[in-house]
Amino acid sequence: MQQQALSATVAWVRLERAMAAFEADLKKRFGLTGLQLQVLRICAERPQLPLAALRKALVMHPATLGQSIDELRRMELVTVRTDPNDRRARLVGLTDKGSALVREVPSAGPVRLREVDHDVARLDRLKLALEDAIDLFGLGDWAPGR
Repeated sequence: MQQQALSATVAWVRLERAMAAFEADLKKRFGLTGLQLQVLRICAERPQLPLAALRKALVMHPATLGQSIDELRRMELVTVRTDPNDRRARLVGLTDKGSALVREVPSAGPVRLREVDHDVARLDRLKLALEDAIDLFGLGDWAPGR
């Protein structure tokens, strides 16, 4: 059991380091954080996305998401406007500059699962493995959306 635990730990550390290296490269080359890229990629799927739907999709605190979107707006990558059907709601949309950036940035990380065709059974196994990781690492009390 010790060998399997060590192997699992090494695999996790490799994943963490790969994600950190990708996010560092993303920041250096494109000036984006991982969260900002996720927002852009999700916005690329629909012309105008309600902010509440984006928050739900990302399981994100409203203030954290709002700061990211404000920065994307300042970078002229997204627009934010009031929903004409509900004056309280805001719609987020990708600009032409944002669309061009999404096409340029490598597809990597969790968002890639939505962009590239994968074997459904493999995705199901990944989902179960990630849920197991939360439990095996003792992180259930801190996991959102459970």
